[in-house]
Amino acid sequence: MPLMTRQHTIDDWNAEDVDAWNNGGAKIARRNLIWSIFAEHVGFSVWSIWSVMVLFMPQNVYHIDAAGKFFLVAMPTLVGAILRLPYTFATATFGGRNWTVFSALVLVIPTSLTLYFMAHPHTSYTTFMVVAAVAGFGGGNFASSMTNINAFYPQRLKGWALGLNAGGGNIGVAMIQIVGLLVIATAGNRSPHWVCAVYLVLLSVAAVGAALFMDNLTNQRTNGRSMIDVMAFRDSWLIALLYIGTFGSFIGFSFAFGQVLQISFLANLSHGAKVTPAMTAQAALHAAQIAFIGPLLGSIVRPIGGWLSDRIGGSKVTLYTFAAMMGAAGWLVVFGVMGDAAHRAPSGGSLAAYVAGFVALFILSGIGNGSVYKMIPSIFDAKAQSMDGFGPAEKADWSRRMSGALIGIAGAIGALGGVGINVVLRASYLSPAKSATTAFWVFLGFYVLCAVITWFAYVRTPHSTRGAKTAAVAEALAPAA
Repeated sequence: MPLMTRQHTIDDWNAEDVDAWNNGGAKIARRNLIWSIFAEHVGFSVWSIWSVMVLFMPQNVYHIDAAGKFFLVAMPTLVGAILRLPYTFATATFGGRNWTVFSALVLVIPTSLTLYFMAHPHTSYTTFMVVAAVAGFGGGNFASSMTNINAFYPQRLKGWALGLNAGGGNIGVAMIQIVGLLVIATAGNRSPHWVCAVYLVLLSVAAVGAALFMDNLTNQRTNGRSMIDVMAFRDSWLIALLYIGTFGSFIGFSFAFGQVLQISFLANLSHGAKVTPAMTAQAALHAAQIAFIGPLLGSIVRPIGGWLSDRIGGSKVTLYTFAAMMGAAGWLVVFGVMGDAAHRAPSGGSLAAYVAGFVALFILSGIGNGSVYKMIPSIFDAKAQSMDGFGPAEKADWSRRMSGALIGIAGAIGALGGVGINVVLRASYLSPAKSATTAFWVFLGFYVLCAVITWFAYVRTPHSTRGAKTAAVAEALAPAA
């Protein structure tokens, strides 16, 4: 049994000890997992709060155009991506319980600032950008939460536990959009303070729950050197690029989808005439009614990507996913080109097809998130097995350290893809066509690149000249007999 030396602190935790696990260890891990999921869930919501706030910012009141709003929602994505690296080490340095409490309470700051400045529409754009940047602290919670739960669970259950933790956190993006929808539907698009108030309460619950029910592990170790070592491998850079295509798409579209919809609905309502406050409110409501669907479905299917990878191989699932994402992006290009040619925004059936293309990208990026993360331990396990002069325990330890380091790095780099999504969409709407079609072409091209990389690096039969290590990687990624 784990030894409790003092309240909420556990010495010598060993999740691989089956007797200890069956005699109380599983309950301790489950309790920590539940509150980790809740805290990470709320963190994701605060991270994406500005994807909702822009629906409460009519241009005639806040004097921020669509291009400026894309920058607003990109700023927290950028900050959150950067913070994922230091957050990876935070639980080992300060304790999982302690850091979860702190990381929840610190999010009270951006939520309170958002509440205050949204009530002052004449605030400068620079100030709004700073407030949005502070919300980026919510993006770091994923890295610390995943690292913490990874330490609590044995290898045989890590996939299940980390899948629940990641999926539960991702759903926070959809949940705050649902809260925004309810507020707009009941109180109108001029009452953003209700969204902030809800999350101030939830942050308090997360902090108190973590303080009461979570634990610190004294034998968690920092692994800063591994992050340096792992980047010496070509696979680390390739995996990070593939994760830009999957998670970058998921988080980028999550932040931008509502605004893209609002622009389309507003164009349909105004038909080129002067935009009225009533039109803006109606467009915000229509956008909020749809925007949450994509992030919700993308979060739910993430574990399916891992499940499929267990059966047919992570590289194959990733390749099929990117091929399908190419199709979905091509679908959006077709309808975008048709709309540009007619000089009109999507409406009626074309708008339904437009939404379907985006929802397909959400679902596929969610599956790809699971399959790319599944590839990471397979790659380094294969590399470890091809190393000479090391025993099984040393190989397993090296593989875990490299995999853990790359999970943190890929999570950070992948989140930067969300910044790219919003920057490209902003540039596209500033083009002469004033539509997202150019952005869809860019997304299509990037998915083609990712599919090609996946095929050549991980799926095709390796040439004998590539060496035993590469062959071992390919073998590890293949399905079990």
